[in-house]
Amino acid sequence: MKTVVERIRTGRPVFSVEFMPPRDEADEQLLWNAIRELECLDPAFVSITYGAGGSSRDRTIRTTGRVARETTLVSMAHLTAVDHSIAELRNVIGWYAALGVKNILALRGDPPGDPNGEWVPHPQGVNYADELVRLVRELGDFCVGVAAFPYGHPRSPDLDFDTDNLIRKLRAGADFAIAQLFFEPEDFLRLRDRVAARGHETHLLPGVMPLTTPKILAKTVELSGAQVPPRIAARLDPLVDDPEAFRAEGIDLVTEMSQRLLAEGVPGVHFYTFNRSKATKEVVGRLGLVPSRA
Repeated sequence: MKTVVERIRTGRPVFSVEFMPPRDEADEQLLWNAIRELECLDPAFVSITYGAGGSSRDRTIRTTGRVARETTLVSMAHLTAVDHSIAELRNVIGWYAALGVKNILALRGDPPGDPNGEWVPHPQGVNYADELVRLVRELGDFCVGVAAFPYGHPRSPDLDFDTDNLIRKLRAGADFAIAQLFFEPEDFLRLRDRVAARGHETHLLPGVMPLTTPKILAKTVELSGAQVPPRIAARLDPLVDDPEAFRAEGIDLVTEMSQRLLAEGVPGVHFYTFNRSKATKEVVGRLGLVPSRA
């Protein structure tokens, strides 16, 4: 299996997708329908999220392994430090290695039950993501990714502190970073500039989510930690009672943002799919990121 870095160093822009582990059989069918729909478009890699406190750990590992075994896709596993001892983390990393997974996204993770709650490390665990990166590096020949925050992590006092923390993760051995959600291209580009200003180069991927419904828009606010900019609100607010028009305008907005980022030289775009494929396929098609053989 190839690494994420190998897949995004193609000389052409690429895209990647993120899925959530299924909660039940119906969810599993929905997930695999989306995986099969997107497989033919040859995403650079796919990732499966890892629930807070290990709440979906077994499903994540099982799904990641199934992607590795049963598809042509390059899979990336998620790993968080929440409520895990170092021994448990070593065990999970070993499971991933046994499955043939070469790519791991190392995240400290959010406190279970309240993403904005106080962080309490496991007494036999790790406290910071850079420690987790080092642990993964010690245990195998993995390609390691980390999270980046265009608006700063909610617990960071300011952007300088947050950028310094990202640099620590990269210096600990991370090969690439994926940015959390944001609303404007400039928000991501300023993050990229902050990293470059510290003399560190890395593969930095923007994370985007098609704004197909008001619920998804609200989720973007929650996950990004930023309010909807007036420019975007002016385009979407008048359409909240017209689902079809709202979806069309939301797809246009995400496409425009992605086009700007690609024009600025990003290596690819990482899509949060919520286990659905249609909107991502539309945006990827508009961006011209579908290989000619697909």
